[in-house]
Amino acid sequence: MTQAYRPLADRLRPTRLDQMAGQQHLLAPGKPIHQLLQQDIPQSMILWGPPGTGKTTLAMIIANHSSAELISMSAVLGGIKEVRAAVVEAEAHRQLGKRTVLFVDEVHRFNKSQQDAFLPHIESGLFLFIGATTENPSFQINQALLSRLKVHVLKSLSDEDILIALSRAAQQVNQDSESSISIDPDALMQLARAADGDARRALNLFETVLASGVTSLDSETVAQVLTDQIRRFDHHGDQFYDQISALHKCVRGSDPDAALYWFCRMIDGGCDPEYLCRRMVRMASEDIGNADPRALPTAISAWDAWKRLGSPEGELAIAHAIIYLAVAPKSNAVYSAYRSAMAKVRSEGSAQVPNHLRNAPTPLMKAQGAGAAYQYDHDLPDGVAYSQQGFPDQVDPVRFYLPASRGLELRIGERLNYIRARRYPEDSE
Repeated sequence: MTQAYRPLADRLRPTRLDQMAGQQHLLAPGKPIHQLLQQDIPQSMILWGPPGTGKTTLAMIIANHSSAELISMSAVLGGIKEVRAAVVEAEAHRQLGKRTVLFVDEVHRFNKSQQDAFLPHIESGLFLFIGATTENPSFQINQALLSRLKVHVLKSLSDEDILIALSRAAQQVNQDSESSISIDPDALMQLARAADGDARRALNLFETVLASGVTSLDSETVAQVLTDQIRRFDHHGDQFYDQISALHKCVRGSDPDAALYWFCRMIDGGCDPEYLCRRMVRMASEDIGNADPRALPTAISAWDAWKRLGSPEGELAIAHAIIYLAVAPKSNAVYSAYRSAMAKVRSEGSAQVPNHLRNAPTPLMKAQGAGAAYQYDHDLPDGVAYSQQGFPDQVDPVRFYLPASRGLELRIGERLNYIRARRYPEDSE
């Protein structure tokens, strides 16, 4: 009978902590998980990290080290029925005097009620719960469950970590093969870099290369397999929000080179360019504002150009705008003024519009005083009616907009100070 196929990554899965590549901040002597196992302290936990960083492997090692029965389930395929079946199995283990480790992969995919089903059994110690997730537990795991778990963060593996795993794979392949395969160390490093921090991806790529029947693994062979490899990118998860945060902050920090890098990372990973266009418009108003009023139309023009050209030609227009936004003078005065004004509006009642600012399109409204005593600014010497109050009578005037001393806002501030000194002479005394 033909033996069932097992991927190389599964066949080479480590069975001890000292076989794992990377994660030394958790696994090295004296570090959290190493101490738990050494002292045999049962602790339910969440393993949070990118794909291919060892979450499943670590759960298996913990179960094996604790001499516990391992029950594995995936939140993608399972539900309450599977949770209940796991509870029954764990109770049977307890009757036999055995420990149980319940491993739930992609635990963030369970809804609140499904996550709540674990609570009484974690409390009673029926099983040691280990959940694995690629998403931020703060947002995806309900607080009742999260409060009972220790969160351990797994990091993307370095190229050197992945090279260790690939070297072990190469040794194993040559041991299992009837004829030895010549493997260039530079080719292994090439695979390690292409894996983008994911050991499973590296081993799958390695297996793909070997499946082509090569007798020698060199850089040229690897390059053929790596054609059109895409960097890791999560369209809805933490990596997505981390990268757009990096792009925005590099624009704000006037670093066009780093901003362009993050833009290219997101485009290369498959991000929707229109999303980036929307964010550029936000950057133009939030971080530049009137320091350079051309920033907003530049962002909108890039958006329009992308819509007209599509991909990939339109991406150049977006890159053009991102660089412009990054080098433009910065001011958050408009953003701060808007937030302050909105906070005041929401904290006070609905004050009436003063009569002199009301429109009077009908005789009745005129008779009620609408528009009375209104001063038409253009008829006055400076083009400004300094004595005319713009706020409601019940609302004290507030200076929301405080221009920065950068870019065009430097001149705007000078003009505004001149007007305010005449409109509120008591403030300038």
